[in-house]
Amino acid sequence: MNVSFSRPLTLTLPLCLAALTGCGMHATMVRNADLPEAVRVPAGQTQSGYTKAAGELTYECRNKKDSTDAFEWAFVGPVATLSSMGGEMVGKYYAGPTWESKDGSKVTGKQLAISPGAPGAIPLQLVKANPSMGDGSMKDVSYIQRLNTVGGVAPALPCGAEQKGQRQQVAYKADYVFYKAGM
Repeated sequence: MNVSFSRPLTLTLPLCLAALTGCGMHATMVRNADLPEAVRVPAGQTQSGYTKAAGELTYECRNKKDSTDAFEWAFVGPVATLSSMGGEMVGKYYAGPTWESKDGSKVTGKQLAISPGAPGAIPLQLVKANPSMGDGSMKDVSYIQRLNTVGGVAPALPCGAEQKGQRQQVAYKADYVFYKAGM
């Protein structure tokens, strides 16, 4: 299924969005009405941050579920740097999944929904955040969206008995948008 948008997903407005984007920098506001329904945040949520991620997704050649003779590239985990719209490193993203701000606050979450990304890109995603840890920009984050994905899909390399256990890192980029309940 291919998804196309007749309008841009975002518009740029000057805002001060906590430490994630840096006070006084231009932040990107997401227009949820323009997103696929599956990855829209519920009503009552207010955008609190927007980051650009660049990193790698690791895949491992493994047996397919319930099979001893069929193999596939299975997702292992992410490692990415989170940057403000101005390019300043503001945090990191890693297995858990975990989003950690350079102020020490962090949040983990559970995927609620996905929607196809552009061809050759991992899907868009909506994550329900678990209670945050630490005081800082991630405090009280309730939802996280992954948008504007580029790359990151499983390798197109052979994956069979000879490759079993091998790992491959695939470059990806995405925007992560953070929300808090009714700020």
